[in-house]
Parts: sequence; C-alpha cells; structure tokens
Amino acid sequence: MSAGAHGLRDKYAIAGVGETPYVKGAGRTTRSMAVEALRRAIDDAGLQPSDVDGLMSYQSNDSVLSSTVSGDLGLRLNYFADVYGGGTSIETLIGVATGVIEAGMCSTVAIFRSMNGYSGLRMSGSGAAPAAPMTGEALHSHVYGWQNPAQRYAPAFVRHMHDFGTTSAQAAAVRAIHSEHASNNPKALYRQRVSVDHVLASRPICTPLRLLDCCVETDSAAAVIVTGAARARDCRHHPVLIRAVVGRVSKPRLDMHFQSGPIALAAGRFGSDRLWAHAGVAPHEIDVTGAYDAFTFTTLMQFEAFGFCAPGAGGTYVSDGTIRLGGKRPNNTSGGQLCEGYTHGINLVIENVRQLRHDVDDSCALGAEGRRMHTHDYREGGCRQVIAPQLAANLGWGGPQTASAIVLRRE
Repeated sequence: MSAGAHGLRDKYAIAGVGETPYVKGAGRTTRSMAVEALRRAIDDAGLQPSDVDGLMSYQSNDSVLSSTVSGDLGLRLNYFADVYGGGTSIETLIGVATGVIEAGMCSTVAIFRSMNGYSGLRMSGSGAAPAAPMTGEALHSHVYGWQNPAQRYAPAFVRHMHDFGTTSAQAAAVRAIHSEHASNNPKALYRQRVSVDHVLASRPICTPLRLLDCCVETDSAAAVIVTGAARARDCRHHPVLIRAVVGRVSKPRLDMHFQSGPIALAAGRFGSDRLWAHAGVAPHEIDVTGAYDAFTFTTLMQFEAFGFCAPGAGGTYVSDGTIRLGGKRPNNTSGGQLCEGYTHGINLVIENVRQLRHDVDDSCALGAEGRRMHTHDYREGGCRQVIAPQLAANLGWGGPQTASAIVLRRE
C-alpha cells in the first residue's frame, strides 16, 4: 500500500454537484451547458465562482475547453487541464484534483463533462459532427467491423458467456433493475419500467447486445466540486469524503487487450487490491455502487473485477436482487446511463454523492427545511434514497482494457 495515498484518505471531499437536464436535442452548445452545470455545482456547494481556482474537463474532441468556460464564469485559475477520454475519466480526475490541491497548486477544483451525445457526435461515430479520419489503431480495428463501443466490447461479452455460462437474461436484469430506479427519478430520460422479457425482445444490435442492453444517448452537462475536507465542512451540504481512487488502470495491452490475458477479464482486477487497501474497507462494506453501464454486460464484469463477487459470478450478482433498491447493495439508483442519461460516468458519481448526503432528489415530499422526507418506499413513482448509506463506490469503464474507481464516505 502506498503510504502517500493512505495519508490522503478522507483529506479531500466532493463539496458540490450540478447538472443540466438529460435530453435528446438540447438545442444548446456544450459551452452553454457546461457553464450552467458548473454554476449549479458551485451554488450547490454554497461557494462563489471566486472560490474556485482549478478547472478540469474530459472529452472526446466533442466539447468546450476549460479555458473558455472559465472566462464565462469569471474564474481566475491557478490550474486547469482538459484530458481526452470517456468512461474512466471522472474518477481519475477526482484523484488528480486531490493531487494538485495537495501539491499546493490550487485550493478548489471544479470538474465537468459537457456533451451533445445525441444531437452532436454520437458514440457510433454518426451524428452532426464530421467523421474522424481513419488513422492509428482504427486501420486495424475497422477492418473487423469494430467501429463503435458495442462492436468493440462484444467479443469480451460473448467470451464471458462462453467461459462462465452467463446468460442474456442475467445481463438484461441490469436494465430492468435500473429502469425501476429511473421510474423514481424525475430527471431520468427513460422513466418507464421494463422487464427482462422486454430487454430480450428488443431488436438486436450486435451479438449478444440488444437495443435495451445499450445506454441512452443524451445532450447534457454535469460537474462536481473537489476541495479539502476542512473547507467542505463549511460548505452547504454534509461532506462526502474521498477515501481512495484508482485511475485508468490498464491491462498489459491497451491496443489489443485480447492478446494479453483472459478476454472476459476487465481491467479493474488490476486496480482492485490497490483501491481497497487505500480505502481501508472491503467490497462487502460498501452500501451503494455506481457501476458504469454503457451496456448491461459492463456492469456485471466490473463487479467481478473489483471483488464484489467471484470471477464468473457477475450474472448471478446482478440478477438475484442484490443491486435493486431494497437489496443488499443497490446500484445506479438514478437509473444510470441505461435510463437517466449518458455522461461518461459523471452522473453516476453525482448520484452517489447525493445518496451519501441522504438527500437524493426523488419525488418524495419536501420538509420544512427544503429536504426530502424519504419514505424508502421503492414502488414506481416513489423513493430512491437508500437507507442511511455510509460508503459508496463508483466503478469506471473505458472498455475491458481500462478501468477506474473511487470510494466515497459520508462523514
């Protein structure tokens, strides 16, 4: 275990979160949405723009730069960075934020992701933005028809089914359960509950994926505020402390991960021991999770990789009620990227921050102080607040070959 990482445990916190609506066709620029999400996060923390002196974003050549947004918000920055990447980025950048604050480079960092994932460049490579030229690894992968994430990840999913007997029905339970959670989320794009049978009856995309195995595409922006724990205690909400982070852990090969180890092994396995050692807790102690659900299969493979269940047991773990609200360890209680909206993972972190603040924004009535009076009645249209969660874990996915994760704690 790294002594340095152990020394950072609980020293930093997420003090604020914010987002725009999850929609198809926002009719807005990524710049406009980023500014709104950041303003909401800063306000949620009870801070002023002048309190934020660090800014980071992540993108896939489809968004606005931090240096542009900072001017719109009136920020004077001591540190900023924009990185390329998607599903492993938010946990990684939260870890980087704690590092740059620890190094004295700045004191409070805002992190955002803004994307027109429906009306702009779509993950399939289609959409309003022009197609990128075929270079580098694409010269090899496109020959085999691997042009989008579904096609690139499908071989690992099929191999998982072959090696462990995982079924499409088990994976479909992820969508069905996340749809239950989304039905209690007023801001989710897809709020209708679906069954395993609905998922299995949806049209094929590429084996073994069907339409409802795939995440929604949305236009939206979201942001989080990272600062020192001492400062977070003076902010508006109950502090959510950062216990441990692993970021962009990789398999031995990033370009052709098939050539180095089991195809059905997700890269999180290489970061699991480090994560739990630094966090000082074990998977069975976690109360709520946010496992990246670009596809139903990615969720079950991450649970195996990070030790929530044994290798090959992911299908059972996601289909036996464990991840359902009211179950032992609810997952993606907002509906996740399958139902709420697709933001390359930042909305999953935001949801768990609210869970740990015991203040999820569901349909429960507001009390005199403006806080939800949660009923913990998880029937359709009801509550989605987990009862008194203390620990949460978010698991990021950049394909079978890369992973990230974060453990958060309610103080």
